[in-house]
Amino acid sequence: MAIPEAVIKVGGNLSRRPATLGRLMPALASLARARTLVVVPGGGRFADEVRRADRRFALGNSPSHWMAILAMDQYAYLLAHLAGGAALVRGPEEIGGGRLNVLAPSSWLGRADPLPHTWRVTSDSIAAWVACRLRAKMLVLAKDVDGLFDRDPKGGGPAHLQPRVARDRLRGVVDGHFARALGRRMPCWIVNGARPERLVALIKTGKTHGTEVV
Repeated sequence: MAIPEAVIKVGGNLSRRPATLGRLMPALASLARARTLVVVPGGGRFADEVRRADRRFALGNSPSHWMAILAMDQYAYLLAHLAGGAALVRGPEEIGGGRLNVLAPSSWLGRADPLPHTWRVTSDSIAAWVACRLRAKMLVLAKDVDGLFDRDPKGGGPAHLQPRVARDRLRGVVDGHFARALGRRMPCWIVNGARPERLVALIKTGKTHGTEVV
């Protein structure tokens, strides 16, 4: 297995913007022709259904955990379809270069069972664990925001994008287990998935408009 140049977590909120995904996934597929890239899906609306079922039926931590991971598998099928020519992979042994690898993580996570069974662990922590296990050169969180700001951009008044943020200061942006799953050595960025050119620039040059997690 080639070491991935990047593990890219495609946020679930982007599933609410079909045109955005329609631009992002082909851009990643094109970029992957000359490098090894792995996409980890978020949960999105698929995981939202699990949350509703948990509230309705009091499922408990373990059933909810595995159902949410299966929800990521569903999103993976959607992302692979939109990319065109992507490979849907289920573990590290299937990852190859020269194509976009979209990970359906349930099989691998079912074997390894590496993370706590709690809603504090979401696809952010799963993507961090995947990046570390694959020894990727970086983890990219493609979300529906430009990065982290010094204040809420929707709250009125000027809000300034933070070019760098310490990984222990991400509360409210990623899940509560993320910093532990990421560790201290994995390079990480938060970028806007609605602007594929920024993600492409990051993969090609190591720099972009976004927030670097240090």
